[in-house]
Amino acid sequence: MSAAPTIAEALARKPNGFTGLRLILALAVVVSHAFSVATGIGTDEPLAKATGYTLGEHAVNGFFAVSGFLVTMSCDRRGLRDYALARTLRILPGLIAATLVVSLALGTAMTRLPAGEYWRDPGLWSFVRNTLVNFKSNAALPGVFEGNPYRSPLGTVWTLKYEVLCYCGVFVAGLSGLLRRRWVATLLCFGFALGLSVEVALHGDALAKGVETAFRLPMIFAAGACLYLWRDTLRLAAPAMLCLGVALFVLARTPTYPALLFLGSAYAAIWLALGPLAFRLFDPPADFSYGIYLYGWPVQQTLHALWPAQTGLALLLPSLLITVPVAALSWYAVERPALALKARALGRRSLGTIEPAGP
Repeated sequence: MSAAPTIAEALARKPNGFTGLRLILALAVVVSHAFSVATGIGTDEPLAKATGYTLGEHAVNGFFAVSGFLVTMSCDRRGLRDYALARTLRILPGLIAATLVVSLALGTAMTRLPAGEYWRDPGLWSFVRNTLVNFKSNAALPGVFEGNPYRSPLGTVWTLKYEVLCYCGVFVAGLSGLLRRRWVATLLCFGFALGLSVEVALHGDALAKGVETAFRLPMIFAAGACLYLWRDTLRLAAPAMLCLGVALFVLARTPTYPALLFLGSAYAAIWLALGPLAFRLFDPPADFSYGIYLYGWPVQQTLHALWPAQTGLALLLPSLLITVPVAALSWYAVERPALALKARALGRRSLGTIEPAGP
């Protein structure tokens, strides 16, 4: 372990694998949804039976760990004004564009209603408002996807609510000076872990998914933040991954398993980004992850509506072949220009450090 680099040493090396990891995680979400979009049952996915959580949930966990690490680094290095502007321009333009494209273009094409009636329906504008203001992912469009197991055309935006709340938490920590006190983030992380373990012990399999999520996502984000704040001390080592794996196997049927799994996932995500993926083995020139995350679900919903007799796995490859170019368009037409706007607003010529996209 002592021969392994610290997180700070690994971070100082160029390049890193955060962009590649986010792309892998976004694609994993699309693969996971191939099961639930077709059946309406998320636990149909094989990984859910093996670990208790779907591939998509594991991918979202990775997103939050990476986001906690990079967002905390952004606030620490850039200052609050830069941080607030960066976060707004990274999340909001892509979300607004996806909401309008899905509701106005895709919805008009897929609704059973005449176009004029669809545009006059209050449900259309209620969908736009609820998506952009409340990050409501179960909202439906009038006459759209009525035969699908799920009617929601933007089923992944719910995680952005937790992402934005975590962003606000980092901002408050930076404003109050608590970001410089590493023990605060550490106590917060383990407080969430303890709370989740107590809830699992009390309720077991009957624990409401919403309650678990309210502990899970902030805890993983805080774990990513802790890994950054303790970067000069903590090391990235393969033996640590092995120890985590053994501990998970031993504690698999105990109330501590979920919390340990999530904390281990956070460490694994940063280890992958700064270790195996950091040597240009997989270094995408652009960050399509946010676009894939936003557009993967509506593309899969559309394909299932058009070919309902096909299984989700049969439609997986076509959905990827459509989603990736759409995500590329989102990056080059919306997300990258927004980041360039931020750079100009701050009087810079470049985009600066890594820009994490929310899951």
